[in-house]
Amino acid sequence: MIRAMNDGRFRTPSPEIRRTSTVLFDDIASLRAALRRWRAGDRGYSTYGTHGTPTTAELERLLLAGEGGAGVELASSGLGAITTAMLAVLRAGDHLLVTDSAYGPARELCADLLTGLDVDVEFYDPLAGAEIASLIRPATRLIWLESPGTHTFEVQDVPAIVAAARTSDHRVVTAIDNTWGSPGLFLPFDHGVDISVVALTKYWGGHADLLMGAVFATEELLPQVRAAARLTGTAVSAEDAFLVARGARTVELRIREAGDRALVLAGRLVGHPCVARVLHPALPGDPGHALWQRDFHGASGLFSFELRRSDGSPADQADADAFADRLVARGRFGLGYSWGGFESLVMPARWSGLTRSVRPWTGGPLLRLSIGLEPLEDLWSDLEAALSPS
Repeated sequence: MIRAMNDGRFRTPSPEIRRTSTVLFDDIASLRAALRRWRAGDRGYSTYGTHGTPTTAELERLLLAGEGGAGVELASSGLGAITTAMLAVLRAGDHLLVTDSAYGPARELCADLLTGLDVDVEFYDPLAGAEIASLIRPATRLIWLESPGTHTFEVQDVPAIVAAARTSDHRVVTAIDNTWGSPGLFLPFDHGVDISVVALTKYWGGHADLLMGAVFATEELLPQVRAAARLTGTAVSAEDAFLVARGARTVELRIREAGDRALVLAGRLVGHPCVARVLHPALPGDPGHALWQRDFHGASGLFSFELRRSDGSPADQADADAFADRLVARGRFGLGYSWGGFESLVMPARWSGLTRSVRPWTGGPLLRLSIGLEPLEDLWSDLEAALSPS
């Protein structure tokens, strides 16, 4: 017989990993009671592994403390969370407005899957602000925001868009991909947004070793989000939930440290002869800076810059690819998709889905940098060397 350690008081700072598919009950009365409580939305009860475990419940508690909302549903990836959120709201015949600066796979989801389900998808200018009211139709059901935008970092006037949705003559839901601003840099529910989606793969996980997403919702929309998650079988592994919960203990320190380093490096790149412009909303000269100052509480470590040649002439994609190769060869930046981990990454925008249909990118080749936690001067040394090859 194995005795309980410390007389049953063996406690640890991190949550226990509870792996299961099957949840056992003492009798039918216990099963019925748990089922009734779970159906009522009580996250302290579960009848199957996909409905939650103590490990996922602890993670949800930590996530809600950082992002807000009435509740949260977990998904196996950021794109999975986007899919859950959209399917929770949209039905055949609905009209969907999507920011033109949205994450590439989200655009594909809308253009391929949702249009095939008879959803009318329309992309809008991310700088539309209050003018989005002119695009709202009787069939408009959802406005999908992302701020700052993928690759080009346009800051949307979220309060103005939310106000337009709310003053419409019918209910229009607003949802935002808040991965850049989570946790704590942008608080969607403080600005009236209905649904927030975050790729926990990025800063919440923080170590480039897991995939997970989360859908946060208001009390009104939460039942629809939970129904969509249940019907699509959305679930995450106990091990990954544990790792995100572990990352949640340090995420605010990491995201702010990465953001501080990124802002210093972005400022230095502004004056470099091989840089045409830097796209970072926290820089005073950025077109979205005023909105960023008004609505955000800080900046994360992700931004882009436009390359040019040392003689001042426009760069081409071959120049951008060569820069990335030189930077990676220095050893501190990796070449890879995703971002928000402890390591710094570079990715030419061409290879990670820079797609626009309403506000096309008209500048030169863009390079996206995710600044990690390496020494600042080491990162600058590598960037400077890669920009000015001998």
